[in-house]
Amino acid sequence: MIAKTAYPTYAWIMRPFSQPVWHSLIESGTPCRYEAGDVLLRQGAQGSHVLVLTFGQVKVIRLEPDGSELLLAVRGADDLLGELAVLDGGERSATVSALTTCLAYAVPAERFHRIVRQFDLHGMLMRRAIRHLREGEDVRADLAGLPAVTLVARTLLRLAMGLEVPLTQSDLAAATGLSRSAVAAELAALRRAKIVATARRRMVIQDLDALRATAWDERPVLDSRSES
Repeated sequence: MIAKTAYPTYAWIMRPFSQPVWHSLIESGTPCRYEAGDVLLRQGAQGSHVLVLTFGQVKVIRLEPDGSELLLAVRGADDLLGELAVLDGGERSATVSALTTCLAYAVPAERFHRIVRQFDLHGMLMRRAIRHLREGEDVRADLAGLPAVTLVARTLLRLAMGLEVPLTQSDLAAATGLSRSAVAAELAALRRAKIVATARRRMVIQDLDALRATAWDERPVLDSRSES
């Protein structure tokens, strides 16, 4: 189970490298532009390159063995995508799709390995990979038995970029394992409590302390079936 202090998680993912490393990656890459809905990296494909995301937001989705989709994370500018498959020479473990217009630099595997050796990044990349793997395991643990409102609250915190969650209700359903109608009901309860506001293709956290309290059962669980 994810520790309370791990929320929100995006803070330790942003800008994983120092400025010299970042510049070296960008200079070694080919600029690419993606529009909302485009696939940047596809699960099952070989790791031929990494992407240095410099603008925009993406979602990371894994196709599970039972055919369901699990939304693992949201990533934004100043992040590195797809390095695990390049490091281990295996297949992509998840699909990365654009939520907004995105700009990225594609760095071929050979050049990426050269930069890793030049700046001695093996240890840092290993720690980063372990954190990502644990994040996925913790998401699955949360799906196992939490009440719906607790699960929705924790997922909003986990996927928030600042106070905004740039996802649709369908995306949130994929992140929680709940039906879209169940997600809609819990969001309605959070809206009535003025904890969350919803807009087209995004949700905004209005009361972060209250959302954290809901996520960690520090106040009575919201009753999504009744009106205030």
